[in-house]
Amino acid sequence: MFLVQYTGLNQLSFDPANNNKPLQFSNAAGPRVSESPAENGGDPSKKRKRANIPPDGGRNLSLDSIPMGLPMSDPTAWATAMNNLGMAPMGMTGQPLLPDFDPALGMMTGIPPINPMMPGLGIVPPPIPPDMPAVKEIIHCKSCTLFPPNPHLPPPATRERPPGCKTVFVGGLPENGTEQIIMEVFEQCGEVIAIRKSKKNFCHIRFAEEFMVDKALYLSGYRIRLGSSTDKKDTGRLHVDFAQARDDLYEWECKQRMLAREERHRRRLEEERFRPPSPPPVVHYSDHECSIVAEKLKDDTKFSEAVQTLLTWIERGEVNRRTANNFYSMIQSANSHIRRLVNEKATHEKEMEEAKEKFKLALSGILVQFEQIVAVYHSASKQKAWDHFTKAQRKNISVWCKQAEEIRNIHNDELMGIRREEEMEMSDEEIEDPSEMKETEESALVSQVEALKEENDSLRWQLDAYRNEVELLKQEQGKASRDEDTTKEQQLKLLQQALQGMQQHLLKVQDEYKKREAELEKVREDKLKIETLLETLKEQQSLADEEDKERDVIDCQGNESSTSRICACSQEKECPAEKTLSNSPVKSEREALLVGIISTFLHVHPFGASIEYICSYLQRLDSKICTTEVEVLMTRLQHTFKQELSGVGASLEKRWKFCGFDGLKMT
Repeated sequence: MFLVQYTGLNQLSFDPANNNKPLQFSNAAGPRVSESPAENGGDPSKKRKRANIPPDGGRNLSLDSIPMGLPMSDPTAWATAMNNLGMAPMGMTGQPLLPDFDPALGMMTGIPPINPMMPGLGIVPPPIPPDMPAVKEIIHCKSCTLFPPNPHLPPPATRERPPGCKTVFVGGLPENGTEQIIMEVFEQCGEVIAIRKSKKNFCHIRFAEEFMVDKALYLSGYRIRLGSSTDKKDTGRLHVDFAQARDDLYEWECKQRMLAREERHRRRLEEERFRPPSPPPVVHYSDHECSIVAEKLKDDTKFSEAVQTLLTWIERGEVNRRTANNFYSMIQSANSHIRRLVNEKATHEKEMEEAKEKFKLALSGILVQFEQIVAVYHSASKQKAWDHFTKAQRKNISVWCKQAEEIRNIHNDELMGIRREEEMEMSDEEIEDPSEMKETEESALVSQVEALKEENDSLRWQLDAYRNEVELLKQEQGKASRDEDTTKEQQLKLLQQALQGMQQHLLKVQDEYKKREAELEKVREDKLKIETLLETLKEQQSLADEEDKERDVIDCQGNESSTSRICACSQEKECPAEKTLSNSPVKSEREALLVGIISTFLHVHPFGASIEYICSYLQRLDSKICTTEVEVLMTRLQHTFKQELSGVGASLEKRWKFCGFDGLKMT
């Protein structure tokens, strides 16, 4: 077939799609319909092609019922035309031609329907079954006449329809046919965009819409005659077929791409609607953000968000020597959140215990009611009342009694199981100490043990910090020059000595921790002994009389005198120890610990540190430490710590430095 590209074609001077006026059959310019015996049955030897009717049919040509210009030589043709228009066939005098016309069906009995093209209505008729023959009529136009093909001939062959086809090939045109005649014939099928006529009696017509092509294919097989001439140049047989045009294919591809874009956009919107929201991005580390995260860690509602940020920073590698203290403080605040969690767990456990108690009380009340119901059943089953019931009533009462007893036994077993569990829990718990003195001593020992644990943990962390610093110094040692090796070796030796001292101190703390644990065990044993003694004393008090009370008074006076003697002896023993402590600058074990911690802190800061900086570090370990206490302690130890002034003018600042190694040489 032909590949046609419509470029540079002249547009029509009018819009046939908007021309919806019905054609007037009385006017010479309008199409006229008549029955031609010469065309339909004049020469049976001549073979004619039958039009290939598409499923949706063509645009119907108007057939009016006005009898003007239409000969009534064949009343059957007139009745067929009026039947196809859905009107009752009427004669010239107004009488019905067919008495068996069915207006509900819109057709005559025994005559199959046809699909004429009706301009002005623009209605596509329903598809015709392929096994039903179609009857085509003569179409009269202004300049030509179209005669239908023989209905007994096969339909004309057509090629495969190209995608988006809006162009048709029209062959078999008369030699004297013009574009105006072609426009007059095919504009009834729809709006014609362009016509390209060839010199070899064929043309290509492009319509505005695809359904107009199907209407044009309805005219395939018609014989065309220009005017009333019978010359060969004024006659021809139309052959209408699909044509492939680049513009049609381009528009169809553009439409498909547009539909694909809309489908992709729709799917993307659906995916975005069902996609879970992405987590918010974690901000980068800075001092400002660090302070915000530290505040959030102290808030229970924002703790999880802050912990996630802290974890991300640590995994990113934001921890270095400059930011180590900030990260340590954040980790410490995260550790303090454990206590809040433990308290929260304790409250939940308390609520659970209360709920258990409520459940137990409710269950016991239910059991009481069950017992009452079972008692009712038993009383009803006694012979005094049992004889008055019918057989069916007795059967129901016995069944109800059995069911109630089974349910009561189940609930009773459940309640007994709860009580057994409580008894087992009570046996595992420790018996409370009746004496207040032992309770205070035990609580003091427990608090001391916790303090020692915290101190042990802090010393371990300091050891880790020292080890990290030693590793850093070792790495820097390989990069430095030979002149600095000697000084760094000395520093390493000093650090190793400090580490050894810290390790020894750790061992001492661990020994003290073990001793305190042993003391705790002894106290617990004393508890048990005291409880037994208390029980025996209670028995003796119940049997004692007034004489025993007087003896107790005498014994109390003797005990007071003995305790006064013992206190005097203990004071005499404590005096030489106090004298020895008053002679030394370090008066207690707590001050000794403070001296050790301050010396290690200042040894890490060789350029010195202010008293406020030192106290802020110590207050992380113990919030009760004040600046005056630390400053008085450091002024007493002149060979260990010295104070220097640094800066000029307004930036003058007092700094404390560690001089313990110089003090050893001097002493």
